[in-house]
Amino acid sequence: MDTVTSADGTPIAFERTGSGPPLVLVHGTTADHTRWGPVLAPLEEHFTVYAIDRRGRGESGDTGEYALEREFEDVAAVVESIDVPVTLLGHSYGAVVSLEAALRTDNLRTLVLYEPPLPVSEHDPDSWEILDEMTALVDDGENEEALVRFFTGVVGMSEAELDALRSAANWQARVEAAHTAIREERARKGYAFDAARFAGLTTPTLLVAGSESAPFLRDATDVLDDALPNSRIAVLDGQAHAAMNTAPDHFVDEVLRFIRDPS
Repeated sequence: MDTVTSADGTPIAFERTGSGPPLVLVHGTTADHTRWGPVLAPLEEHFTVYAIDRRGRGESGDTGEYALEREFEDVAAVVESIDVPVTLLGHSYGAVVSLEAALRTDNLRTLVLYEPPLPVSEHDPDSWEILDEMTALVDDGENEEALVRFFTGVVGMSEAELDALRSAANWQARVEAAHTAIREERARKGYAFDAARFAGLTTPTLLVAGSESAPFLRDATDVLDDALPNSRIAVLDGQAHAAMNTAPDHFVDEVLRFIRDPS
């Protein structure tokens, strides 16, 4: 894997594959760059793909004290290291990171955000008790149970979605990274979304949403669509928060359609 150095000196790793215009992929909580496995091959046919390991997992570095703002800088550093304007695609927590990174670089052609869990909805989960339970489970070495608790109690995943993740090749890597979900959910809950900050973000943006996703994710997508001056929503019928696993062809088709014609 290649690396770039983020603003605070942390090395951020990414795997570069495929050929064509650059596409930077930013995974969500508990994952690493392998999260994109189910959709990587068709994306590589059209793009040079830069799949990031966010800090604290894979081959990327980390710091003792976590701050969400450093993640914004990490993604911006990868985008800035590429010679031509890129498409930046973020999923879930990685979509929040990508949204903020878009304010820190001028090297974007298009932006794709799949259900960034902005804490803007009355349906946003009251996750503090769940985080305490997860902390106790991780302390006891019960990482997998902590991970399941996160996906069911915070993300609102169905059993079918959870089974799809469990059957993926990177499940064990998710289990090993369960502790990072705790710090990231705490940071998400503390994130203050200010719509006015994004009024000048004119980058063509696709907001991907699942028709069956949790209400707080659907609400966040609508709020962000209202805030961005050049965005549109693509709803994946019958899907929820993990369409890369449950409907990879549908997901890739929507992404390709937008990138080919973002106007």
